[in-house]
Amino acid sequence: MAQNGSGFSAEERAAMKEAAAERRAQAKADKSAAKRELNLQGVLDAIAAMDDADRVLAERFHAIVTETAPDLEPKTWYGMPAYGRDGTALCFFQAASKFKARYATIGFQDTARLDDGEFWPTSFAVVSFTDDVAARVKDLVARAVE
Repeated sequence: MAQNGSGFSAEERAAMKEAAAERRAQAKADKSAAKRELNLQGVLDAIAAMDDADRVLAERFHAIVTETAPDLEPKTWYGMPAYGRDGTALCFFQAASKFKARYATIGFQDTARLDDGEFWPTSFAVVSFTDDVAARVKDLVARAVE
């Protein structure tokens, strides 16, 4: 709910400012390995700055994505870890604490190939990474990059 008449909450405004700062930083980076390293460090820094519960989940998601789809490019997206191709996010992790939500979210953009008939989910709540959850996330990431 907007509290300042702009139509955006304080959290949404902060996320937009982070996104603008990310775009400025990326514009200055090379389109080479240096850019990938800069983006990876941004993801690792974003994960390290999270609350303990979110950090554990984000670390596990990061490990699954980088193992399952090593060709995806890590970057921050609205201050959160994301992984994509050609500068476009394919999947992302959103910390529960970021927007004061009940649970963290793993999401997939429309570029992910998760299509399943007429109706399918594109974001998933996650509260812990059991072996079953990890296997399901690994499967989703593998399907998303096919």
